[in-house]
Amino acid sequence: DVCEALNVTVSPGPTVEYFEGDNATLYCHISQKRKTDNLLAVRWVFAASPTQEHLMIKMTKFGSVQYNGNYTHHFHKQRLHLLKEKHGSMYKFLILSLQQTDQGRYICKVQEIGKHRHKWTAWSNGTAATEIRVISSKSSDQPVFKKKHEAWKFFEDLYVYAVFVCSIGIISVLLFTLVILCQSLLNKRRST
Repeated sequence: DVCEALNVTVSPGPTVEYFEGDNATLYCHISQKRKTDNLLAVRWVFAASPTQEHLMIKMTKFGSVQYNGNYTHHFHKQRLHLLKEKHGSMYKFLILSLQQTDQGRYICKVQEIGKHRHKWTAWSNGTAATEIRVISSKSSDQPVFKKKHEAWKFFEDLYVYAVFVCSIGIISVLLFTLVILCQSLLNKRRST
């Protein structure tokens, strides 16, 4: 029942790419609690740069979700959702309709809290992070995307050519069979 540390992992990671406008789903998995009846407080922090961290959203030990700072605005409340799953060992963080400003590191900070002598006490902490890269819809004009698109187009063309050649082959075999059949019928008529 007792462990040395709170183990926290975030997935997907360590880096994940989404297109602008996509929805991102991040999972924060917690294991190795000190006591099974202890509660967890989960915080998601956004870091646009290594020196700037902003608390976005948290779930208190009693399961209520709170928004912080700029994320208390109605616009962000519609886009950010934090849900508890799998008996409190997995927390799902949703970011709807990604924008360029959402690009950066997302850190899940978890604190294990339990009652000790009638007071809530923090027992252990755990932290894990992932990085989200948001690809602009305008980026599809960049050379890397052009190369990928051209490579895929080559295979699409190759597929069309292969189907065309196979179709010609099948038609040729059918015509050959028809000619042989006609010749054999004509030879039978002549012989009778």
